Amino acid sequence: MSTAYPELTPAALTEFAKQWYDALDRHEPLDQVLPYLAEQGLVMHFPEGTSEGLDAFASWYDVVTTTFFDEEHTVTSVEVESVEGDRAEVKVVVNWQTKVWNPPAARSVWKGFDAYQTWTVVADGGSPRILTYTVDALKAMPGSPDL
Repeated sequence: MSTAYPELTPAALTEFAKQWYDALDRHEPLDQVLPYLAEQGLVMHFPEGTSEGLDAFASWYDVVTTTFFDEEHTVTSVEVESVEGDRAEVKVVVNWQTKVWNPPAARSVWKGFDAYQTWTVVADGGSPRILTYTVDALKAMPGSPDL
């Protein structure tokens, strides 16, 4: 696969996915997460609903960073399906493990899933950015309760 955009190569997109999830695991401040996302036209389809635009993403991010802790995302595969001009269609599989605490429970609860996703990534000034992000399937690991 050849592309005029080096940020859309399989190696670059795999590294981008890993950096994205590392930032989410660290619960980076919003201003450090936004550069991973397209400024215009962002649409994210999560199991709990659809987020459109950066403001909606910010609201979603606030909820997840106060709900989930001890998060670990492990990227298990990144497959570039196609590259057309300045955009790539990418299939991503990530193993996500986290803990949640529901007051007044005495203990937190571990949850683990394999998330199968489709991303549209655009080249933007030398950096990849997520334009669309769709969770196609979320499969619970053995012993994990539902999300």
